[in-house]
Amino acid sequence: MTLYDFLSGMLVAAFLVAALFFLRFWRRTGDPLFRSFAAAFLLLGVGQTLLALCGLPIEERSWIYLIRLTAFLLILAAVFRKNRSAVG
Repeated sequence: MTLYDFLSGMLVAAFLVAALFFLRFWRRTGDPLFRSFAAAFLLLGVGQTLLALCGLPIEERSWIYLIRLTAFLLILAAVFRKNRSAVG
C-alpha cells in the first residue's frame, strides 16, 4: 500500500461523509439543492475509488474523468436552479 492509496481512501471517506451530511440536510429541509450536492459528492467518491483501484497513469484521458465532470455539472445545475427560483 502506498501513500497515494492511503490518501485516496481518506479522500473517498471525506466525500462519503459530505454526501451523508447533505442527505441529512435534504431530509430535514426537502431542498433539492442538498440532494444534488449529496449525489455529486457520492459521484466524486465513486470516481476517486475507481481511480485508485484502476491505477490509471493519466486520469485526464480516462473515462473516469467523465464521472467527475458529471458531478461538477450536477452542482452547477443545482446552484443555477436554486438561484433561478429565488429570483422568480
